[in-house]
Amino acid sequence: MKRKSLLCGALVVALLCGCGKDAVTVPAGQENSSATESTENAIYEDNADKEADSTSTDENTDNTDDKTEEADPASEQEDDVALKDLCSDFFTLGVGINGSTLENQTLNIPEYMELSKKHFNSVTMTNLMKSCYILDQFASQDNLKNGNSEPALNFASIDPTLKWCQENGMKMRGHTLVWHTQAPGWFFRENYTDDGEYVDKETMLARMESYIRQLLTHVQEEYPDVVYCWDVVNEAVDPESADPDSDFKCRTKCGQDPNPWYDTIGPDYVEMAFTYARKYVADGVKLFYNDYNTYQAPKTEGIYTLCESLKEKGLIDGIGMQGYWGIDYPPTKDIRNAIKKFSELGLEIQVTELSVGVDKETEAMFLKQADKYEQYFKLLYEMDSDNGGPANITNVTLFGLVDHYREGDTTNSRIFDENYQPKPAFYKIKGVMQENAKSQ
Repeated sequence: MKRKSLLCGALVVALLCGCGKDAVTVPAGQENSSATESTENAIYEDNADKEADSTSTDENTDNTDDKTEEADPASEQEDDVALKDLCSDFFTLGVGINGSTLENQTLNIPEYMELSKKHFNSVTMTNLMKSCYILDQFASQDNLKNGNSEPALNFASIDPTLKWCQENGMKMRGHTLVWHTQAPGWFFRENYTDDGEYVDKETMLARMESYIRQLLTHVQEEYPDVVYCWDVVNEAVDPESADPDSDFKCRTKCGQDPNPWYDTIGPDYVEMAFTYARKYVADGVKLFYNDYNTYQAPKTEGIYTLCESLKEKGLIDGIGMQGYWGIDYPPTKDIRNAIKKFSELGLEIQVTELSVGVDKETEAMFLKQADKYEQYFKLLYEMDSDNGGPANITNVTLFGLVDHYREGDTTNSRIFDENYQPKPAFYKIKGVMQENAKSQ
């Protein structure tokens, strides 16, 4: 039986678990200035969409004219068509469930969840399923005192959303099992203390396996058939900080911070994470490697090499391309080349965190944003094997639904405005889907 936890207690646990102190993170307000930066530089991934150069203002731009102009050609009945139904012959359509605490997550906003349920058939918890929210430092230390070396997990941050999915027939992408960012530093140290020495490789592998086993077991036993795939490892390929002896360019650092998985285990932490995930995952649940800037040639090469090796061992089912793509970058040909290269492996391909932000919230910029979303979706349809392309694209996930969904959220990369009205991007995406729909 799963434990019931008070919301306030869960919040305290999340903070103590390392999403605050000693986690490998960057302050929440920091925004990246180019697509070469990754989600590794955000503590709150409900605002991680900002990493696509969406350094927005806090101005609340009225886009009524844009929306009306875009919507005029469509009848009310056509506007009521769900996006997920339009693309159902090609791929599932996902949306991010944003939030950095139980209190501010979008699960608490009925309008957000109803709109998500209408247009999407997959969700991703953008933040609260990461290890710093689940690992319990004090309980782990108590385990040691009682002769149990395994880390302790608390599932209060994920249970409400998993329950909503279960009750509403919604599928979920599990995000993420092993990531160097938002991993509490104490998890890698002796006696689960903040200032202890790093544990040895054998100990860290045991902790990794225990964490993966406990999390997968909980999700699969309490919410069977909800999570259909997992991002097993996130962002492990980094040409800039690569281990020179790693054939897949294994990341050794996160900016100036260390990669604690690499420091304690070495480059084979990636393969071992997939080994443990495959050992405990339920039949039919797919395992993915997920990364950003996958269109850059050195990363494309590293990811291909890594996933080729994992596939040979039967450990991987797909590649996640995050999709922090801007208005002026990257060249579409670079994305096309990366998709084509990955498709040679015969693995599923998913766009897992699609976000196109704007620098200024003006009518003109939102129209450019809409044109870019249209361009990207046209490319995905073109490349999809169900449309004669080379790639088995099985999911496209928008990493959020509504701009400025709460006070302090400055993200503007989403397809609905803060009043839950469709932005021009919504209609452009819908148009591409209607053009490609095999049946309506």
